Amino acid sequence: MEGVGWIAAIIIGGFAGWLAGKLMEARYGLLLNIVLGIVGSVVATAVLAQFHLEVAGGRLGYFITGFLGACLLIFLARLVRR
Repeated sequence: MEGVGWIAAIIIGGFAGWLAGKLMEARYGLLLNIVLGIVGSVVATAVLAQFHLEVAGGRLGYFITGFLGACLLIFLARLVRR
């Protein structure tokens, strides 16, 4: 993720979180969905690193990991709330 700057990370992660919120029908609000996208990208990157997988592709790779990570966090949040 070295190729993505802080501002781009916030924008891309926010869009990924928003899209994941729409797909998973999460009603957490726009701000929390953006945070889920940013945190989800960090979580997904850490999980992939444990399996010795590296995400390539710069902004696209960051978007994909953010989207998958946000979906994972939304899923986990639903499990905890039940």
